[in-house]
Amino acid sequence: MSTNSNADQARAVVVAIAPIALLVAMLSHPYLPGRLPDHAAVAEAVADGTTRWALTHLAAAVASGALVLAFIAIRGYLRERGDQSLSAVGLGFVVMGSLSYAVLPGMEFTPLAAVEIGADPAAAQAALDDWFVPVLFIGALLYAIGVGLVAAAIRRHGGLGSTLTMVVVVALIVMVASRFAPFSAAQFYVQSAAALIAFLPLAWVIKGKQQAPLPA
Repeated sequence: MSTNSNADQARAVVVAIAPIALLVAMLSHPYLPGRLPDHAAVAEAVADGTTRWALTHLAAAVASGALVLAFIAIRGYLRERGDQSLSAVGLGFVVMGSLSYAVLPGMEFTPLAAVEIGADPAAAQAALDDWFVPVLFIGALLYAIGVGLVAAAIRRHGGLGSTLTMVVVVALIVMVASRFAPFSAAQFYVQSAAALIAFLPLAWVIKGKQQAPLPA
């Protein structure tokens, strides 16, 4: 097996695993009804299971890192197909946005700590708003810029064919848009489903099952 083939296999595995990690993390998160932030719902969820809350947020941080690795793999694939700058610049924004997003699960250990010491978890969560909401928004904005540039590179150089390219690009847009929606159904379920729809075809094409010839 050639070195390039080994690299493609490794990239495909990373790109396929990342959305699964995100799906597992988001499905394990307690459902929060209504518009976010909902401090009372957070307090109830934490009180109902501190271990689940902790493990879920650790999983979310790991999933954010896995998505960064997936975008690095996608960038490598696109570079080999002739993309010079779009995905490179996009990757930088994706990394910055993902780092911001990974900070959020750490912040959400605050209500857990409040429960552990007998304090008010709702008040603890509410005290985070002045930091949590801006970090969430700034991270989502940086991520949106980065994913938009990567999507443009996929459209030009991805080699998926017109139909799959459209599916992947639209799914990436939905994935990004879900981070701005103040509802857990969008943040948890729409985002992870869109990531699966976007990343699995990319993993498939990176592995070499259906690649258009390299541009001349």
